[in-house]
Parts: sequence; C-alpha cells; structure tokens
Amino acid sequence: MKQLRVRRLGWGGLLFAVLGLFLGAGVARAELPATAVARGAPDQGDERVEAALVTDVTQVKPGDTFRVGVRFRMDPHWHIYWKNPGESGLASEVTWDTPGTTVGELQWPAPSTFRTPDGYITTYGYEEEVLLFAEAQVSEKATGSLQLSAAADVLVCEVHCLPAQLMLTRNLPVGSKTLRDAEHAPAFDASRARVPVTPESAGHVVTLALDAKPLTAGQPFTGTLTLTGQASHTVEKDFFVPERIRGLARLALSPVAGKPGTFKLEGDVAPTVPEKEPRLAGVLRLGTAAAGYQALSLDLPLAPVVAAAPGAAAVKASPSGVGTAVAPESSLTVGLVLLFAFLGGALLNLMPCVFPVLALKAYGFTRTVHSEHGRVGAHALAYAGGIVGSMLALALVVLALRAGGSTVGWGFQFQEPLFVAAVSAVLVAFALNLFGVFTVGTDGTALVEKVDASHGLSRSAGEGVLAVVLATPCSAPLLGTAVGFALAAGPAMVLATFFMLGLGLAMPFCLLVLVPGLSKFLPKPGAWMERGKQLLGFALLGTTVWLVWVMGGLTGVDGMARLLSFLALVGLGAWMYGLAQGVSGGRKAAGVAGVVAVLVLGGVLTLRFEETGPALRKGSVVADAQPWDEAAVTAALAAGQPVFIDFTADWCLTCKFNERTVLAREEVRAALAEHKVAFFVADWTRRDARISAKLAEFGRAGVPMYLVVSPAAPDKPEVLPELLTTDSVVEAVRRAARRVADAM
Repeated sequence: MKQLRVRRLGWGGLLFAVLGLFLGAGVARAELPATAVARGAPDQGDERVEAALVTDVTQVKPGDTFRVGVRFRMDPHWHIYWKNPGESGLASEVTWDTPGTTVGELQWPAPSTFRTPDGYITTYGYEEEVLLFAEAQVSEKATGSLQLSAAADVLVCEVHCLPAQLMLTRNLPVGSKTLRDAEHAPAFDASRARVPVTPESAGHVVTLALDAKPLTAGQPFTGTLTLTGQASHTVEKDFFVPERIRGLARLALSPVAGKPGTFKLEGDVAPTVPEKEPRLAGVLRLGTAAAGYQALSLDLPLAPVVAAAPGAAAVKASPSGVGTAVAPESSLTVGLVLLFAFLGGALLNLMPCVFPVLALKAYGFTRTVHSEHGRVGAHALAYAGGIVGSMLALALVVLALRAGGSTVGWGFQFQEPLFVAAVSAVLVAFALNLFGVFTVGTDGTALVEKVDASHGLSRSAGEGVLAVVLATPCSAPLLGTAVGFALAAGPAMVLATFFMLGLGLAMPFCLLVLVPGLSKFLPKPGAWMERGKQLLGFALLGTTVWLVWVMGGLTGVDGMARLLSFLALVGLGAWMYGLAQGVSGGRKAAGVAGVVAVLVLGGVLTLRFEETGPALRKGSVVADAQPWDEAAVTAALAAGQPVFIDFTADWCLTCKFNERTVLAREEVRAALAEHKVAFFVADWTRRDARISAKLAEFGRAGVPMYLVVSPAAPDKPEVLPELLTTDSVVEAVRRAARRVADAM
C-alpha cells in the first residue's frame, strides 16, 4: 500500500477545529494515532492492504453506545474476503480486545463476486475499501479513556494471495458527552447502508416452497422462492451470495423469466445427515448499478434431512474453500460401511499398537487350552465381550460429546493427558503382575489349591478392554472410512459401526475356539511359559515408554517428568500390594489401605498437567515442512506449488509407520523437491477444532489422512490411502504437478 498522505492542520485549521468543538453541536474531528494504522501483505516492496481502527466518535460518555470498526484499503485489483469466501480464500476475521467496552456482532456489508478468468472458481469479498464495524456499549463506570484493540487476519489476493495479520490499538477519551467524529462517522453511515437488511424491514414478503420434503442426504433438491412487495424486484448478474450452510454442498438461485420476484432454487444436500435442519441463508441483491442496489438478508428454514436409501448415488459437492470436496466414501451403503468396520477391526490385529495385548492373549490361550479344556470357549467369549463392550462404551462417549457440541474422532481420548496417564499406569501394573511382583484376584496362601474361575474370565474380559484402549491410536485400512461415515451419521449407525469394529478385533482369537483343530497349533505348556510371561512384561513397558513420549507431545518435558513420577508410585504401590498378599487380617487391610493412599496422594500431587500450545512437531521427516494453515495453503497454491498435507499425531502409530517407512525415503523427498511441493503438517496430537473439521469434510474420523492438492484443481484434492507406499505418494505428486503443466 503506497504511503498515504496525512493531512496536517495549520494554525488556521487548528483554530477552526477548536471553534468547531465549541460551536459544532457535538461534532469533532480527530487524527488517527500511528498505532491505529497498520499495513501488510508485502509484495515487491509494496504493502497491498492497509487497516485502520476507527470510531464514529471522538469522545464518548459513560453508558453510551458508539460504532467501532476496521477500515481496509486495498491496492487496485486486490481484494479481501467476506465471511463466506466462496470456493477459495479465507474469511476475514476481526478479534476485539476492549476492556470496559462490550462490542457486538461484526456487521458485513454486501460483498462483491469475483471469478477467475476461466470462470472455474467463484469467491466473495471486497476490493478498494470496506469498513467492517460493530456497535459498542461503554460501561457506566468508565473514566479517563477506553483502550480499543483489534487483530485483523485477512487474505489479500489478486492473481496470487498474501496473508496479512494486522494489530491495531488506540485510546478513546471518556467525557461528559459523546462527540461525533465528523471525518469517520459518514463512512460508518455508508457502510451501514450496505449491510443487508431483513426483507420485512424493507417492505418485502418472502415465501419458500420446496418441490419435495424431506431432503435426502447426498441428493439434489429444488424449490421456488417468491418475493412480493412494492419495491423493485429487478436483479443483475451475481445477485445472490450464499452463506456457509451446514448440511448443504451447493445452493443457487436463478430468476424465473417473465416473473419478477420469482426465483428458482437449486441445491445439493451434503452426503451426511446434519445435526440441525439446514437453512437458506445468504444475501439477495435487488436493483441495478444505475438505479442503486438494496441488499436483503435471507434466513429461511428448508426441511429436515434424512439418510439416503442404500445404494443411492451421492452428488458431488460444490466446494466452499480450498480442498473442501466430498470425500470418496460419501456414496457408501450402510452394509458396506459395516463390512468395512468389521474388516478394519480385524486388520487392527496386524497393527503394532495391539501387538503387546495379542502376545499376552496368545500366552493366556496356550495356558488355558491345556489346563482348562472346558473353559476355552468361555474365555474367548469373555475376551470378545470385553472388546465389544468397550467399543460400545466408546461409542456412547462419542455420542455424548457430540451432543454437547464437541467434535471427536478415532483416537481422540489420547489427546487427554489424564487418559494417557491412566493407560500408562495400567500397563505398568500389568507388567509388574507378569514379573510376579503381585498376583490378581487370588489368595497368596491358597494359590495352588484354589483358582477362582470368575477371576480367569474377568482377566480375559480385561484383556479385551486393554486391546481396545491400545487399538485406538492405530488406524487400519478401511477403518477410517467406516468410522468417519459413522461419526457423521445418526446414533444408531455409530453404535452399529463400533459393534462390528469390536467383532472384527475379537475375531482372530474367537476363531481359535470356533474352528475345530486350530488350537492344536498352539505350543504345549512348559518352563518356557514363565520366562515368556516375563518377557511380555517388557513388551508392555515398551508401550509405556511410547505413552510417556506421547505425554511429552501433549504437555512438554514437565508433563513427562510428572507422569514418570506417578508411574514410580504405581510401582511402589504394586510392590506394597504384593507384600500385603503374603499376610492376613488387619495387617493385610493396612497394607491395602497404604497402597490406596500412595496412589491417591501420588496422583493428586503429580497428575497436574498444562497443555502446551499448538506447534509444528519437532523432527519432521520432511525438510521445510510447515504447520498447516489454510492461508499458507492458499498462498502456496496461488504461487503455483502443489501441496501435500499430512494429518498426523504423535500418538498415531500408523502415522509414525508411514513417516519412517515412506515419507522419509529418498525417492519421496526427491519427488517433493523436484516438483516444488509445499509440505504441510496438520498435527492433531492436541485438540484442534480446525483439524477435526477438515477431517470431517473428507469423511474421516481420525488420523492419518493425506491430501495432495494441485494448483490447477484446488477444489479437487486427492486423498491418499491410510497406509502409504512410496509409489502411491510419488505418483500422486506427479499427477498434481502434471495438472499444472497441462493447464498452462
């Protein structure tokens, strides 16, 4: 932005201003302080946008209202975006910090429509100048001056796009009366006139009639919008700008020839059933450029959405931003989703996160087959029951959190430090049990004479629960597709999917019982079993080491130290419990009470975690990797770079496997460098609503997810498989680059 000239007052002007202060009936003029103006988006030595923090008053009385806003001025041919940027770009954001002043909702003047030269991408925003403002209420107790601060986050685009983050601050005097700012108040009035109004306030009556109700997920719909009233109903091109509407993939209005005020409504319902009934929302612009425009704000209910019948073909979504396309899974049938869930659960048995429990269960079955022939089936059913019950409990937690407005996905519980600490403690206790530090559920004085049968079944069920807990950080083929579809559907589908997932996870060991003859392949018991049991304890401790590392990603080094301190106390408690099992009576009760005291007090003192802020994970296997950000992605695509987005987490073992075996390979690095790919990491180790929303857009419930986006088709990203191969990554990068070459 070229440096603006600041008008300076001479002595005569100063005298005129002073006279105006006393004689101008509450009207004054004030120059903006330097801190209230900022410039950004540097390009070839020139800042492309200027922002100024302005008010419509120069002084305000306690308890009065005034208008405060951010005025944006862009270089010729450059623009910023509306609250719905359209098929590309990012919505402009203004964040207020105004102690002693309450700022209302941001007011958005009606936007303009922009299209790429080929007409392929449509966006909405503002060029030249726009004032985004809000009404502000001053506290009755305000004195001295008010501190007003605003943070503006915008994306400034011409052919290419540049992000700009602008910090603005100023003070507003508080006095005995409110004085109108003669320079800036007219700009607020003009901006206010451009803000859409309700049809009723403008003398219009709006009616909406859909051709069919209810709406069907993934299917198109049509209807008629009728506008009646005495005002003109003439419209020009680009007369309707839709808002971002949950549950809809596309929404468009077109005038009906020969019927002024009548519009044909066409739209596509999103592939998944939304939680709330979608609405027709947007700006309808009446009039012409010559006669002037009148902007109306539409907000009308449409109809409830029901799930599509099995086998129904889903429509393709019209994207609302870079990379927001319909996921390929959107046309899945219910039966196919449940099959995917079952197969995904079965494949989880091959993932590294479940290995320790599988080995433990194999040991247990070897012992049981040869010592309790009649109870093998009961143990298998107890193990399956533990898995399925845990899966259903997890599904109920997901539904409860979703009902409370939270966005959750597969493995979400590993984003909670206390959950990671609890699982770590269980694994340490299991390991010490295998080492013989203590026994579970048996009386040490009668270990040989009596075995509690219910204890054996309880242990099998507990191992099933542990298998579910350790399985959730992993993602197997077909698993993300099934769970993503389920989490976007209704409660019944969520429960059914998690039930089938549990059956698949339990299947391998159930087959040992259900298929005659398979159990003969298990080794015979012997002295090796005691040593094998102890070796499995070290496997569980190895899993605990990984969880401590996960805690480091969540809470930093201090969190790791606190967790290790707590695990040391868990070890102390296990040792004390083992000593108590060798005595009886009051001494045993005192020993158990001591164990409880150690664990409770230790937990209170050590399990206090503070999550660290979001940051790019250290040690990325790809050089020059950047933290994922929509503005940065848009800027890279605008610069002609293909984009690779890695949605990952420290606790996701499948992600780590892909990073070490594929993304770190020299062939992949060479392909990324050759085609100048911008590599972004979306780290979901800690909760991040932006990443959760992006995963949901593609029908995924968790990580990993990999997107390859070509600048030639930013609305059609390629979704790679959950288990990567070197060839799949290299070929996807080449296809993205080839699209750019073909478009030139």
